[in-house]
Order: sequence, then C-alpha cells, then structure tokens
Amino acid sequence: MTVTYENVHNKFKLNGFHLDKDDLCRVAYSFIKEGEDFEKPVGDFLLDWFDNKEFIQMQTSGTTGTPKIISVSKQAMVNSALATGDFFGLEPGNKALHCLPVKYVAGKMMLVRAMILGLDLEFVAPSSHPLRNNEYDYDFVAMVPLQAQNSISELKRVKKMIVGGAKINNSLEKQLIKLKTEAFETYGMTETITHIAAKKVGEKAFTVLPDVTISYDDRNCLVIHAPRISDEVIVTNDIVELINENQFIFLGRMDNVINSGGIKLIPEQIEEKLAGKIDVRFFIASKEDKELGEKVILVVEGEKQAIDDAIFADLDKYEKPKEIVFVPKFKETPTGKILRNETLL
Repeated sequence: MTVTYENVHNKFKLNGFHLDKDDLCRVAYSFIKEGEDFEKPVGDFLLDWFDNKEFIQMQTSGTTGTPKIISVSKQAMVNSALATGDFFGLEPGNKALHCLPVKYVAGKMMLVRAMILGLDLEFVAPSSHPLRNNEYDYDFVAMVPLQAQNSISELKRVKKMIVGGAKINNSLEKQLIKLKTEAFETYGMTETITHIAAKKVGEKAFTVLPDVTISYDDRNCLVIHAPRISDEVIVTNDIVELINENQFIFLGRMDNVINSGGIKLIPEQIEEKLAGKIDVRFFIASKEDKELGEKVILVVEGEKQAIDDAIFADLDKYEKPKEIVFVPKFKETPTGKILRNETLL
C-alpha cells in the first residue's frame, strides 16, 4: 500500500494518546481556540495537512535572503519522512520528542514523521532547555544546536538525535562525541523539506538519504537530485567537495566567498582553522579595500578584548584577518544560524 498524507499510522501517539485523523482535527480546533501560543501553529498545520489540497504553504527561514512563502507537496513531505525513517532506523512505537517551533519546516516535519512512521510523540513547548522538565527516555529527538548544548547533561536519556538549523560548532561537537547518544548533524533547507543528508558527529562527510543523489555545478556548488521530494533539480550556493554521488563535504557558501587580491577565500574554512582558539562566537567576513579589493576581517561577539596574534599561526598569508571587529550581539535566525550581513550593518 502506498503511504499518503491521508494516512495516520495506527501506532501513532501524541502525548500518550492514540489519535486518528478525526481525533487530530478535533485536537487542532482545540489548539486554535484554547491552546497556548506554541500550540496554535500546530492546530493550523494539522487542519492544513488534512484539507483536500495536495500542497501546503511553508515559510523559509530567511538564512540566505528574505523569508518567503513556498508551496510544498504533502506527498513529498511523506516521502521525506519515510526516507528519514529508513536512514535512522526508526520503527513504529519509538518514543520521540517534539521540541521545535511548528512555524518552520523542521517542526512541521517532526509531526509528519510521527504520524507517518507511527512514533509515540511527546510534544512540548519549544524552549532552550527541552529536556529539563520531563523524565522520559527517548529513541529519537531533533534539536537546534542551542538546545543540544543546553541538554548535554540530560542526553543520556536519548538514544539517537539529529541537530540542524545551524552548524554544530567545534565545542559542541567535542561534547557530543563523548556521549553514548548517537548524534548526527543534518544538512538541508526548506526547499528540500528539512534534511536530505546527515553525518555522525566527528565525521567530515555528509551521506544523503535514500533516493537522493548529488552532483556539483561549475562553481563547485552542490546540486541535489531528489525526485521523490522535488520535481526540479535543486541547485544550491553551498560549495562542496564531492566524495561520490552519495557523500559530500561542506566547505562553505558561495555568498560568503571573499576575493582578496585575486585570491578566493572561503570564510568557513578559515573559521575551521580558528575553531577552539577564541572562547566566544566569531565569524570571518570582509570589508572593501583599495589595494586588495576585499580584506579579511574577524568579527567577534561581545566586549572588545585583546586577541593574541598567535591564534592566526595556522592561517595562510591571505587568510589572516587585517582587522578585528567587535559586535555586542550577533543577529541570527530562530534556529541560531548567524546572519552575517545583517550583523555587520
């Protein structure tokens, strides 16, 4: 039998209760009418999910431009959920935690995965400490990096987790590697209906989910072929090193590339070399320069402080920042991804 968006798995539970399609519609009305602020978007989504349309409206996060509304096939969302289930070995009855805002695709997809795969879903208000106020053990959890960071001491109750929405920094990765929890960093975007690839923390290369293949264009940017999720080939602005048609290493974004004296530099690669050497958040950017065209700058979050020149020892001549800029607070997306351009305005 083909699994469609009209199906609700008979093992599906929401906060301990078996619910079918009719039950979920009643819950949706209740959430919209009487629910808390974080429950109202759930009600709206469920009613949209079970209406007679084949598509659903989705808002992009605005990481790479102005947030916009796009139309996404419900069946493609089902196919994405099935691929996630296969990739991570999820089974009906597995206990899962939903702690993400349903306004965005990641939160919507946790609901879809639970309904389609038959997960026992515990739904809680999105917060920066999602495991703090409950004692359950979980088979599967999805978090953003800030939530994962704040849950380190409680992750012993989680068998498998995915972390997305923003890159896992070097410090968090080291902490996650030490845990018994199987932790994965995911790669994706709204247009790919959350992740199309994942890698275990500590590994360099992402592996794509079932029925996804990849290539790259003449800019060395990732091209995604996912016919069960998108009718069109998805061309990204992410510079990658292709291992094979199923694996790639993310190098950085084309939008961020700096041309300094004719040398093209990828900020994310410089940041990788500086990882662990600065104890606050930072990123590499550029400023206009009469001689070089663009000069590399280091942008540091917080109060002005002395930065030891020794931390730049591993950088090439052109990679070394010509200026250090301090910004009181970085601007970021709801998932914690730094908005570089907006921060520098």
